[in-house]
Amino acid sequence: MAKLTRRAFTQISTAALAAGTAWSAGRVHGANERVRLGFIGLGNRGDQVLQGFLQCPRAEVVAVCDLYGPYRDFASHKSGSHPEAFTEYRRLLDRKDIDAVVICTPDHWHALMTVHACQAGKDVYVEKPLSLCVAEGRAMVEAAHKHQRLVQVGLQRRSSGFVRAAVELVRNGAIGKVSVVRCFHIQNEWPKGIGNFPDEDPPKDFDWDAWLGPAPQIRYNRNRAFYRFRWFYDYSGGQLTNFGVHYVDVIQWALGHDAPLSVTAMGGRFALEDNREIPDTLEVLWTYPGGTLVTFSQFNATAAPAGVRGGEIEFRGTKGTLYLRSDGYEVVPEILPTIEFPARTPVDRSREKAWRANARAVIGPKKDTGRILDADHARNFLECVRSRQNCPCDVETGHRSTTAALVGNIALKTRSFLEWDGKAERFTNQPTANGLLAYRYRPPHRFPVG
Repeated sequence: MAKLTRRAFTQISTAALAAGTAWSAGRVHGANERVRLGFIGLGNRGDQVLQGFLQCPRAEVVAVCDLYGPYRDFASHKSGSHPEAFTEYRRLLDRKDIDAVVICTPDHWHALMTVHACQAGKDVYVEKPLSLCVAEGRAMVEAAHKHQRLVQVGLQRRSSGFVRAAVELVRNGAIGKVSVVRCFHIQNEWPKGIGNFPDEDPPKDFDWDAWLGPAPQIRYNRNRAFYRFRWFYDYSGGQLTNFGVHYVDVIQWALGHDAPLSVTAMGGRFALEDNREIPDTLEVLWTYPGGTLVTFSQFNATAAPAGVRGGEIEFRGTKGTLYLRSDGYEVVPEILPTIEFPARTPVDRSREKAWRANARAVIGPKKDTGRILDADHARNFLECVRSRQNCPCDVETGHRSTTAALVGNIALKTRSFLEWDGKAERFTNQPTANGLLAYRYRPPHRFPVG
């Protein structure tokens, strides 16, 4: 079992974060110099992120790495620059002329690859969720600080103007005291889900043992590889970390807190009979400092619940509600009375009528539209590599947002109400749950140490 104690590391000050933190660099980039990139993991999400970087003139893709030959070939052709192709990521890291690597592998590989990239002197763009377990995320933070590397996490909403505007409205009190925030993953997978495929031999030109890496040895099943690995805990935290980390990141950003105080969860496979491990129905509840209840709801449906207006997140404030979607936000004012709410009695209803007659909105409605683009997040990362300023979603921020989702999964697995110490990164009321903050790596892989 990997050691879970949190080692001391130098915290970046709030002032430095606000101004942008200067990091040391192996190369000093000029204003027009291109950033030489190596891509690791090029299926599905990796291809999408590659497309985002290819839209940035400053990006130069010089190397690609994937265990699956068709993915390597497709990415090489798409890049148009004849990058060198690898099946072993450590060989890619050995290239001295690579400035930064982009990691879009399954979640269980993120920690090893990020730590090794930092040790090799590379800056890193790593997709969300940052890690498979909390201890991995902390090791990644420590490696970035120890080796003075920029690490940006692929939480693209951090680079979206309309999301930032919505966050500022909440932080500035525009909708009043926020007591409830809800977020949703609504996707009807019924009736077949991901199916029930038998174990079989892996495809030709696909090294299954290498793909498993530190995960437990098991026979190949097509549902465990490529995109569908997200339905199995050995490689992913499920939809709570796949989609939920995006939402939790925005919620923590808006609330001004980077860790919950407590968490509980309920759910299971209620609608589907495929061979998944993650729930198809899930409710996670966190409490945050200042008195805010946050919930993540996952269920099988084709329509949003009443009042959600198709939103991913809703912030419920005393003055109004902010609905945040992937293409904009809307503030709907609460209609509030100007006099004290009366006691209800069967004798005199006139006071209640007067109370309702005096109701009015204390804020005005507001809307905005926009887009969440991989290219914007990629462009921000490339600019930070050049300027050595702190990234819009640095590794500490990504770790904190990922951690909130990971402890939600631990609450589900242990069927517990868990109290969380965000500074120590430990559960305080149920010590046995701390055993799930890490997992035993399969030899010869070793838990990453910066």
